[in-house]
Amino acid sequence: MSEFLKIVRERRSADKFVEGITIPKEDFIDIFKELSLAPSAFNLQHARYYVVEDKKKQEKIYDAAFKQYKIKTASATIIVTGDKNAYLSADKIYEGSMMLGMLDKTEYDIMINSIKNLYEGWGEGFKHDEAIRNASLSAMLFMLLAKNKDWDTCPMIYFEKDKVKEILGIPENEVPVLMITMGKMDRSSSKVRGYRKPVDEFVKFY
Repeated sequence: MSEFLKIVRERRSADKFVEGITIPKEDFIDIFKELSLAPSAFNLQHARYYVVEDKKKQEKIYDAAFKQYKIKTASATIIVTGDKNAYLSADKIYEGSMMLGMLDKTEYDIMINSIKNLYEGWGEGFKHDEAIRNASLSAMLFMLLAKNKDWDTCPMIYFEKDKVKEILGIPENEVPVLMITMGKMDRSSSKVRGYRKPVDEFVKFY
């Protein structure tokens, strides 16, 4: 079995973590460096990450997440957001490609205008959905990269988004997509993996 498949199969959503463990800053930096390779529409890199390790702030996050116990025991709680205005940075992102000769000025202008017209033409609903789509892609890779470093995670959606935005000073243009608790799973709380649908129940070939 490949290392990748091992990570996929061993990744579990942790209900409870071993308390008092600190995640080294180097592990986070390594994870986020690799995470920069995550796919995103037009390479706009919509995802933003807020890593909460401070106990006072974590207590506030705990309250905003309806007092879910896993936040109490986690080494860190990470808020993943998607930037609805990511398209406004397209000029900076594609400027490098132009300077490297991958795009000429005409191609650069066409690309920037196409992105702007798409996001502004399709409106707020599209910007919101794009923020969620692209941040979700990034968040899944984050959890796999964390597991590659032997850290366990749990993705969560049950939290008061406006309260979390206020606690962390998240700007209005960012949509809170997921909360991810992270640490070392308390194995005493692990259960047998739940039912998984067979392939023919969720895949159709044409």
